Amino acid sequence: MNLDDKVCYCFHVSRRKLVNWVKHNAPKVPSQLSMCGGAGTGCGWCIPFLRQIFRQQAPPAGGCSSCVEVPEDTLDSLTPEEYAALRADYVKAGHGTPPPGATPLLTDGEREPGA
Repeated sequence: MNLDDKVCYCFHVSRRKLVNWVKHNAPKVPSQLSMCGGAGTGCGWCIPFLRQIFRQQAPPAGGCSSCVEVPEDTLDSLTPEEYAALRADYVKAGHGTPPPGATPLLTDGEREPGA
């Protein structure tokens, strides 16, 4: 995924915004990324990816015990379409409920709006 692709579909937060937020705010734990536009507080799909961004951007300081769910390069290896499809599967499986105004779930063969 590129920097301008959305990581949080519920609140329309891009990877670039999250990366810059981490650089400027130096969060101590990954959960603080929720202060960046509410990322991670909707359906919950993006939480492992927020942890990945935290690991990639935050200076090492003893580590984070909850930062081990997603391999370090996962965001880099997914296309925006694959990421959106995985999120749709996650929500359809009952793991989270997007808030009103969230990017709608894609159906088979659809692309993210604007992609």
